[in-house]
Amino acid sequence: MVQARPTLINRLAQRELFWAAVFIAPLICGLFIFTYIPVVCSLALSFSSWNLLGDPQWVGLENYTHLLGDPLFFKTMAVTTVFVVVGVTLEIVLALAVALLLNRAVQGIAVFRSVFFLPVVSPMVSVALVWGWIFDPQFGWLNALLQLIPFAHLPRIAWLYDEQWALWALIMIRIWKDLGYTMLILLAGLQGIPSHLYESARIDGAGWWRQLWAVTLPMLSPTLFFVITVAMIQAFQTFDVVYLLTEGGPGNSTQLLVYWLFKNAFQFYKVGPASAMAYVLFLIILSLTLVQWTLRKRWVLHE
Repeated sequence: MVQARPTLINRLAQRELFWAAVFIAPLICGLFIFTYIPVVCSLALSFSSWNLLGDPQWVGLENYTHLLGDPLFFKTMAVTTVFVVVGVTLEIVLALAVALLLNRAVQGIAVFRSVFFLPVVSPMVSVALVWGWIFDPQFGWLNALLQLIPFAHLPRIAWLYDEQWALWALIMIRIWKDLGYTMLILLAGLQGIPSHLYESARIDGAGWWRQLWAVTLPMLSPTLFFVITVAMIQAFQTFDVVYLLTEGGPGNSTQLLVYWLFKNAFQFYKVGPASAMAYVLFLIILSLTLVQWTLRKRWVLHE
């Protein structure tokens, strides 16, 4: 009987392992079929010429060298860079400000938190329709509000049809859509800061501004590192708002890299260059993430 007990335990462990493998098998199969295999195929297509018909033709590095000589690709990269840098910076700053305001134990604060998070779960198609109406040059709310400013005499702006303003309009939409998610993560980080640190700072005579720089931001730095990295990756992968509102125009002023990739693949049927763009985007995101990971030791507080 003493030797039978380990044998029974081993059988139970094997049975649990078997059923765990059974339940996880669909997920593993889905990852291989819909993620890993397409990634490998896309890598092969980035060295090939293919128009979705016939057989792919091997061209080596021609797709990559063509990107380096394409002025439109560099303009697309410049537009994408502005979109990412400005959009992520404003999103983090505004989300932190909102999180600080909502990190208070007052009556009804949960309602305000829900209101700010609501855009995150709103369908992008509905969001695009509403913002398209807001940015309408004749009947949009934004122009109507600008006209109410006394003595300003501001002209009506064709937000989505003006090369000077279209990208800024998309940045505003993206911030409005993703602000709630970033705010929620930062709010969770704020609530995890021990209260005795603020009490010690107040005893030492630190005001609100000093507490922000000496206590809040250092203790919140791991959360900030996470939200900055995630927001950067999401910004580089922005597609839907461009597809629904501007289609890269006017004058390619909103031509983001993912949308340009989509146009090459499914409008111009240049699958090879599109796959090359996908891997260029992958290398850009990977490089920036590794840089952030390397620099985190300089500003992220590790307890």
